[in-house]
Amino acid sequence: MSRPSQRTFEQRLADGVVIGAEGYVFELERRGYIKAGPYVPEVILDEPDALRQLHREFLRAGSDVMVALTYYAHREKLKDVGRDGDLEQMNRQAVRIANEIAAEGGALVAGNICNTWSYEPADPVASGAVVRAQYEEQLGWAVEEGVDFVIAETYDHVGEALIGLDVCKELRLPAMVTFASVQPAGTYDGYDYVDACAMLADRGAAAVGLNCSRGPETMLPLLERIRSAVDVAVAAQPVPYRTTATTAAFESLPGFPIQLESHQCTRFEMADFARRARDIGVDYIGICCGGAPHHVRAMAEALGRETPASRYSPALELHPVLGGADRELMGGWAAGAP
Repeated sequence: MSRPSQRTFEQRLADGVVIGAEGYVFELERRGYIKAGPYVPEVILDEPDALRQLHREFLRAGSDVMVALTYYAHREKLKDVGRDGDLEQMNRQAVRIANEIAAEGGALVAGNICNTWSYEPADPVASGAVVRAQYEEQLGWAVEEGVDFVIAETYDHVGEALIGLDVCKELRLPAMVTFASVQPAGTYDGYDYVDACAMLADRGAAAVGLNCSRGPETMLPLLERIRSAVDVAVAAQPVPYRTTATTAAFESLPGFPIQLESHQCTRFEMADFARRARDIGVDYIGICCGGAPHHVRAMAEALGRETPASRYSPALELHPVLGGADRELMGGWAAGAP
């Protein structure tokens, strides 16, 4: 197995916060390349240049990781859209494109597996075998194409997450394992989110945490508890939507999943999240469904980075109408950035 980057995932974490960027399927759906509903990434084969461009935009905005777009590119999901015959080609092409763009900026390359909708906690042995076979297919191709680590994500069940981690370990791939957090306190198979993360950390995950479902305000309290409970790196990739105590997950917001614009976080809110997450000790800070390059750039700059896209960061003092009002309009973000 060849790994694309000179420095490993663990070495990059040791250097400081790693910035991630996901939300590929949501952003490509908005651009007209993925169908809402199944959210299967057919774009990989149908419009590969659109995927290249989004990778490149995330790279320019400051992401340290190019994630192969194999989310929902597993056998069961591809059957839903009649493209299971494209399974291997789609997975290999996704990793190749991620490698191609990562090489333009020295980024890590992450393979990707996720919740399969095949796992049944009432029948963990039989359903688990189906899940394992899908992960072995996807990650087998990813290893052959070359990845640095695996992001195993959006898990609702600890049982399925453990299978994903086990396949990664068998292939000697570092794994970052993150749970969705749709329910108020725990996974669908009955584990508190903190305990679930601790269990995966104890089993050898390189990083554990949360992705998707929760926005910044409802994810941060859980992240603090996770940080206190584990000794490995903690990962956080919230959705950029204003979730609250009464609607802790964005799946409960009116208009989910394609009428969420009125709930969208600004770039400045996501920058604030990045700083707060760093301050509580989160090691991998990114964004998930609904995220776009301008969010990532603001988050990277809030963490003290100058990115290739920073050349085009706002300079509202030069606007002919707004003049010197930029700091007030930017909610104090410019004044508070490191």
